[in-house]
Amino acid sequence: MTRWGMVLDLARCIGCNACTVACKIENGTPPDAYWARVYTEEMGTYPDTKTTYVPALCNHCEDAPCVTVCPTKASYKRDDGIVMIDQNLCIGCRACMTACPYAARFYLRKGVLEAGYHGERTDFEDVKWALFQEGTVNKCTFCAHRVDEGLEPACVITCPTDARIFGDLADENSNVSVLIRERNGKQPLPEAGTNPSVYYVEER
Repeated sequence: MTRWGMVLDLARCIGCNACTVACKIENGTPPDAYWARVYTEEMGTYPDTKTTYVPALCNHCEDAPCVTVCPTKASYKRDDGIVMIDQNLCIGCRACMTACPYAARFYLRKGVLEAGYHGERTDFEDVKWALFQEGTVNKCTFCAHRVDEGLEPACVITCPTDARIFGDLADENSNVSVLIRERNGKQPLPEAGTNPSVYYVEER
């Protein structure tokens, strides 16, 4: 059975935030919701310094605490491992946000959808924001709508340095499985016991 996952190559990420923009455009996420983020970490002392960019998203955990704590079963996991939220069932209690150790979920506050990013709502925002409800929680879906059509997530195809690699973790010969094995891929916060479907690899 397929289990979709992603490898993030820290040696390749240049911090351009193309993934962040691509996600915003593809999913039309409202203000305050950033499903694909890039953090900056600076190390060393001048003049011997180094900047590392760390992309982040929902980790679509195999043992997802957000799914376990949801009182209405709005948070659920598909057979292919993608964790989703049914906004029609979400009551906005935010228990899932508290349970998630990765801060990967976002709450849509009341009134956030009334005006567009720049004041008056655009036709694009009218179409995309019809998929969101105020007072509910949202998060990265691995672009499930694209995956179901045999396509890769928008952040993956947009990355100019191929720092995001998407594939089937259940297939030992897939691109992600090979990368994890050959470059000692590490899951974020393994001590949380969530078994994330996202792995990080560093310099060779």
